[in-house]
Amino acid sequence: MKVELFDFYLPEELIAQVPLKERDASRLMVLHKETGEMEHQTFKSIIDYFHPGDCLVLNNTRVMPARLFGVKEDTGASIEILLLKQQENDVWETLVKPAKRVKEGTVITFGSGILKATCIGTSDHGGRLLQFEYEGIFYEVLDSLGEMPLPPYIKEQLDDRERYQTVFSREIGSAAAPTAGLHFTEEILEQLKEKGVHIAFITLHVGLGTFRPVSAETVEEHEMHAEFYQVTDGTASLLNEVRSNGGRIISVGTTSTRTLETIASKHDGKFAPESGWTNIFIYPGYEFKGIDGMITNFHLPKSSLIMLVSALASREFVMNAYETAVKEKYRFFSFGDAMLII
Repeated sequence: MKVELFDFYLPEELIAQVPLKERDASRLMVLHKETGEMEHQTFKSIIDYFHPGDCLVLNNTRVMPARLFGVKEDTGASIEILLLKQQENDVWETLVKPAKRVKEGTVITFGSGILKATCIGTSDHGGRLLQFEYEGIFYEVLDSLGEMPLPPYIKEQLDDRERYQTVFSREIGSAAAPTAGLHFTEEILEQLKEKGVHIAFITLHVGLGTFRPVSAETVEEHEMHAEFYQVTDGTASLLNEVRSNGGRIISVGTTSTRTLETIASKHDGKFAPESGWTNIFIYPGYEFKGIDGMITNFHLPKSSLIMLVSALASREFVMNAYETAVKEKYRFFSFGDAMLII
């Protein structure tokens, strides 16, 4: 299947640069996956599309302030680092800019020297393995020195770091936000509960592979980066109960979807408590085993994310919906509007 089949024209002015003042003020396109019919709503009306006994699944990962600015200890040259994935102990897989200045043995200092990193090797795609030294608790040091790793298509500064976190974020470890969850408020979650909708949480730590376009010519050639996920016993039991009672499982975001499908694919459509690494790649032709619908944002052309969405609602319906979204001036990407596929 050609990657070009998932391309579409996107005017740059439709890429949302800042979040709306109110999280739930975004627009909502409802796409009916069996017919391709579209409805145009606001996100607050999401409650109307749930039935008592349904289950909403949210990714409770929390974004690390993973972008660090330091200097080479020997020359004073400026170095930018993006933390991607923790290896063992205090070794991290990172992206470094400019990478050519950081060779094995290079020492980088941050702040007033309260954090140091030594390059001990290389990783995939030109990354660097850095061994960190610090006093105290690493995430507290990171919180004082780091910046939010906003996607490359967002040029504006973020005034409030919490607007790139969901209101239910708990488990720190992501290099990017599960952005479909940014629309939810405590009030909406409470209204869903009052309606009899179950709320379940999973964890998938989002990696930067989320932002990388598919460079292969065909979909089948693309390889996904692995990301860490975790589902608790309580969540697995709840999902199995909802499914056995005839309720729908509606995932929030491609991250929740990939986690649920990873587990359901192993257990004949059922859920089990487990953790591990997933590189599941979902594209048209895939048969969903874990979810019945999903809430998502509007994604990049030719991305693995739009391919996943096209597997749930058919490529024809999704590309038509995207053409409509452009025409109707929906806001795209991380701080953009939402789509409900049911």
